[in-house]
Amino acid sequence: MKIEEVKALFKNATIEELNQLIDQFQDDERAGVIKIKENAKKRIEAFQQEVERTYRMKEYERKYDNCRYICGIDEVGRGPLAGPVVAAAVVLPKDVDIYYLNDSKQLSEKKREQIYEEIMEKAVAVGIGFADEKCIDEINILQADYVAMREAISKLSVVPDVLLNDAVTIPEVDILQVPIIKGDAKSVSIAAASIVAKVTRDRFMVEMDAVYPGYGFASNKGYGSAQHIAKIKESGPSEIHRKTFIKNFI
Repeated sequence: MKIEEVKALFKNATIEELNQLIDQFQDDERAGVIKIKENAKKRIEAFQQEVERTYRMKEYERKYDNCRYICGIDEVGRGPLAGPVVAAAVVLPKDVDIYYLNDSKQLSEKKREQIYEEIMEKAVAVGIGFADEKCIDEINILQADYVAMREAISKLSVVPDVLLNDAVTIPEVDILQVPIIKGDAKSVSIAAASIVAKVTRDRFMVEMDAVYPGYGFASNKGYGSAQHIAKIKESGPSEIHRKTFIKNFI
């Protein structure tokens, strides 16, 4: 088999298949094949580290294992000048492993999209809540966060036994809550919620770019980029701008 064919074989292999391929080509001493096998071993080692990291991120899920439904909650969109704050509530099966879950900001857009699809396929339940710019202007961003979170919980198809929250305790919710500082990096449930919320909001802002062109919503997602601020100063705010956030620009 040519080295390019061996390379393609290893590239398209799963982690389980890589071990078999290494055994299959263990006696192949060609320099190119040796390098391919070394890279495969590094890939296996990196995946094992991810398995261990994922196990550590289930600390709180193991702590509340007596609960039937463990729900992670997180929100995105506190800082932008335009658009809603979006919260997600996610209940994962206890026996499922979704690798590379992390704070959504630590993942590339492509990786977020991939994991989002896996979460939506495997989750027991997902609820999403929005608090738009009018709500944010009326009651402030923190209270709007709570509105979005309560809506996300209400949209779940199951009733959680415990809520693992990223740092906050949500008012007016009669379910056991566990606030975890930097929870989206410490809990698979919260990380899953972070990713669902981020992808949902990003997709919404891309849609708004077509409705309100010129502000760069597709790229800046409503955050205060130079292009965005310049457009506000030039043309004024759009319907989805947070009036209380742009006082310095108009």
